[in-house]
Amino acid sequence: MLSDNISRAADGSLRFAGQSVPALAEHYGTPLYLMDEERIRANCRMYLDAFRAAFGGAALPLYAGKAASFKQMYRIMAAEGMGVEAVSQGEIHTALSVGYPAGRIYFHGDGKTPADVRFAMEHGIGCFIVDNEHELALVDAEARRLGRRQKVLLRITPGIDPHTYEAVNTGTVDVKFGVPLETGQAFAFVQEALALEGLEVAGLHCHVGSMVFDEDVFERTLDIMVGFMASLYRSLGFVTRELNVGGGYGVRYLESDRQADIPARIAAVAAHLKQLCADAGLPLPFFLMEPGRSIVADAGMTVYTVSTVKHIPGFKRYAIVDGGMGDNPRYCLYQARYTVLHADRGAENEVIFDLAGRCCESGDIIQPAIPLPADTRPGEHIAVCTTGAYNYSMASNYNRLGRPPVVMLRGGESYVAVRRESIEDLCALDL
Repeated sequence: MLSDNISRAADGSLRFAGQSVPALAEHYGTPLYLMDEERIRANCRMYLDAFRAAFGGAALPLYAGKAASFKQMYRIMAAEGMGVEAVSQGEIHTALSVGYPAGRIYFHGDGKTPADVRFAMEHGIGCFIVDNEHELALVDAEARRLGRRQKVLLRITPGIDPHTYEAVNTGTVDVKFGVPLETGQAFAFVQEALALEGLEVAGLHCHVGSMVFDEDVFERTLDIMVGFMASLYRSLGFVTRELNVGGGYGVRYLESDRQADIPARIAAVAAHLKQLCADAGLPLPFFLMEPGRSIVADAGMTVYTVSTVKHIPGFKRYAIVDGGMGDNPRYCLYQARYTVLHADRGAENEVIFDLAGRCCESGDIIQPAIPLPADTRPGEHIAVCTTGAYNYSMASNYNRLGRPPVVMLRGGESYVAVRRESIEDLCALDL
């Protein structure tokens, strides 16, 4: 199986986190987001252990909340000792509403509004990751209004191509994020920030993209960033106390995908950073990274019920389910690939189907060209694997459909973390 938390029972039915997927579907209804809480916690501990082994106490992984943001997720992050990064008032509020400590939240984003800045600062957010010169002025003005100095990291674009999906590539010189090194703007950006009285410039941030598998991507990034750190020290006397390299280790969506050895990669990154800093005569900065997908992706599975089966002889077969692009828009957005499994029975007499959704769009395809039993029929269950990241968080109410519930699985039991939206919920904001 794609992941060791997926298996089949003797009767061929699918099991996830040790529990029967068809039974969960019958109990909670479909569409249904399942989340393996024990896998989430294990992934957090893997990062924390790897960081301790590689950096001692001078490093912290920050959970990227945009991957999956709801109250129970922040309770888990607090219990496991993870830091958190947030990109909106909504993510910040969700974390704070369950008592997650504001001082451990790093506030991200390339389009912060004055209201965002005010909200975050009034709630004591620990650090702003400042994306641009306009934001520098906003954060400085708000800090001075409140009579404080706000800790910030400055987002620099290093000009690295991580060879990943174009839609999740954030490191090249012409992306919308950060201030580029290549044009010379980054040096002026840091110089300007250091002159502002309301800011405590703790260090630098960069992010080269998501789904990184190439083993040298972070090392190449560090070559550039430490070189920049050295030039800042020589020219401005600025010591980079914190260095955040973003997130992005890849996960397996298909059997053919590689498995990233994340602890080994973190050890290699740490060794490279230590050597670069020693060669440059710089102190080792506190190290930060922002894993999101690799914390929650393989902890998730989405379950559907087949509504209709269509066969167009000589052309195509469709299995149309009770969900679609409203609960998983990633294939429509950038042709993201998934492993799809029949949940009620194993592989037998399989033929190729397109797994399609119920939305009134010809592009509402969850996954094309997937094998399912030829006699797949309405009422049976279909599971899409590795959906823990960017499915619930990107879901919409398109076609006025309610979003599915999030059901957490733990120790052989299940509980609702986010309830299913009702048709009444869909009208709740209407006047």
